[in-house]
Amino acid sequence: MKALLVLTLLFTPSILAAKTCYDSISETTPSNRFTLNTDGTVSDNVTGLMWQTCSYGQSFDADTTRCTNSAIKTTWQEALRASVNDRTGNYDDWQVPNIKELASILEHKCVTPSINEDVFIGSKNDNYWTNTSNVTDPSFAWVYTFDRGLNSLHAKASNVYLRFVRYEE
Repeated sequence: MKALLVLTLLFTPSILAAKTCYDSISETTPSNRFTLNTDGTVSDNVTGLMWQTCSYGQSFDADTTRCTNSAIKTTWQEALRASVNDRTGNYDDWQVPNIKELASILEHKCVTPSINEDVFIGSKNDNYWTNTSNVTDPSFAWVYTFDRGLNSLHAKASNVYLRFVRYEE
């Protein structure tokens, strides 16, 4: 019975997905770098970019400071269309981030997740779209995973998570 309990604990997804941070690596996205706005947006005081606090499909609840609803995976083309129609924070100029913009919010000190969860509340430990197409095969685009902070190419027909960005004025 004791062995069964140990095996159950070892293979429970929440235990396998424990956040790991490395003391030898400097923090790249400290919370004090960001301003958390009450309208579901986050201002990056270093880059001048404004991000959505929650993943696409979720809504920010200012009273609980949590994301409600479920994050939605989209194809690359759907992501581009959705950015044009999004009105988070009453802004109408959201866009899918390019590869460098999305890389700017990766937390290199930690994995599982490799994003600051105190700032980007509704993040999934999964791939997120960029608007950057593959140069040699334009049917693929770059994504970053907030699990390990790695980038890779995915077919634009794939369903992937999304977080919009805009240039703050």
